[in-house]
Amino acid sequence: MRHRAFTLVELLVVLAILALLMALLLPAFSRSRQQARAITCRSNIRDLLLSLSSYEADHQSLPYGFDQFRKGKPPGGYAGNPAFDTPGWWWFDLAGVVRHKSREGPDILRCPSSKLEDSTLDRDILCGKYGVNRALLKSNWAVKPYSETFVGTPASTAALARPGATLLLVDSGYSLICWWHVTPEPPVTLGNFYIEDSAYIPGLAMNRDKALRQGQIWDAISARHLGMTVNVGFADGHAAPLPANDLLVEKRENEYSGTTLWLGQ
Repeated sequence: MRHRAFTLVELLVVLAILALLMALLLPAFSRSRQQARAITCRSNIRDLLLSLSSYEADHQSLPYGFDQFRKGKPPGGYAGNPAFDTPGWWWFDLAGVVRHKSREGPDILRCPSSKLEDSTLDRDILCGKYGVNRALLKSNWAVKPYSETFVGTPASTAALARPGATLLLVDSGYSLICWWHVTPEPPVTLGNFYIEDSAYIPGLAMNRDKALRQGQIWDAISARHLGMTVNVGFADGHAAPLPANDLLVEKRENEYSGTTLWLGQ
């Protein structure tokens, strides 16, 4: 029996169909990967919230966001890059979160969707990962311009008027962040040599006008997760995605609106 071979036209049709199927399926695969990374990110934030809650249960308050005066080095050594990060104990050190020096394996301090283009910044656990609300996790280091507002005793979540609506932890450009970083008109001028002054919430349009390091720009102007969202951990212990723009604070007639999320009032 003689077998009929495919003609050139039939082969071209088959190839065209395969190409069409690939074009349809690749975005779906990409979306699935993005969703998986977002879920991992949210799981990381829940684990970090649990560590902060355990610290608060033992000490009756949240930890310092940054403690420069604690004696001795934290487990694993000082976090950050000594070229631009001040040595000290950070909130994750105080809360007993294990830090991994290599990029191999899971690490709850790293957002899997961060997009830092500078390898130096990408290796810095303080940059482009997660940040705590420094209005709650205050520091004991009186560095300007934060010395009056964000330096002092850390808060207790039990004292907050609305813990379920108060931001504690979020996808961020730096390990400390506050509402001054998410308003186009902050109370003071930001953007000096301290890298924390270029902290940001990924996906805000206002980030295009911020004083960012070159390797931060793509992560800052593009949202990390689908729907232009970021993952937020709240003071009552739950985590949820929010549109990045919901975290924006605007100045209207010399008053700032949108600070409830940041101040817990």
